[in-house]
Amino acid sequence: MIKNISNLGDAALYCDFGNEVNKNINSEVIKFFKVIKKKGIEGITNLTPSYNKLIVSYDLRVTNFKEIKHIIENLNINETEKVINKKLEIPVCCDTSFSLDIKRLEKKLNLKREKILENFFNKEYFCYMTGFIAGMPFLGDLDENMRAQRLETPRVKVPKGSVGLTEQFANIYTFESPGGWNIIGNTPLDIFNSSKEKEPNLINPGDLVVFKQITLDKYNNYNE
Repeated sequence: MIKNISNLGDAALYCDFGNEVNKNINSEVIKFFKVIKKKGIEGITNLTPSYNKLIVSYDLRVTNFKEIKHIIENLNINETEKVINKKLEIPVCCDTSFSLDIKRLEKKLNLKREKILENFFNKEYFCYMTGFIAGMPFLGDLDENMRAQRLETPRVKVPKGSVGLTEQFANIYTFESPGGWNIIGNTPLDIFNSSKEKEPNLINPGDLVVFKQITLDKYNNYNE
């Protein structure tokens, strides 16, 4: 549950659910996010969920901090409400042209390439949040033996569709972008599509994701 509600600038507040990063706390964040979004509360302009926080932006011409805080504190949150939206299968090619950091991971994790990929693909992931770049999903939780730090020197350009690992999370680069995650493959899917105004994200907070390994040939012909 919410531990504290505080001002965040002039026209936003944040709901603090604690400092831990885990599925249970994030599920609470998503519950509040969904209920507030569904209610269509007058004056609220944007909702931004993260691992353990929920930022609520509002229009000062319509409402204020005190009113929004009161509404949130008195929400009826159904404990049995389902958090999970959907389960998705994401194809990933781990050809050497895509697995840019597999050798680094072999050294850091003290695991062979085959074992790293086996561990990665034999796992179900939970989407904690999207962000950093539009639609980028943060997917947890990697097993302890699969957790590595970011690159010491981030890349200037990480290709669109790259699948990366850092600490307890996996993610997918929705656009070409600078970044320091350990890249192990690439997906041919569009994870973010700006032409879909209402639902541009393929993966949303609360979704479950499994990755399926595909060959380079299948990757190259995926959309044909």
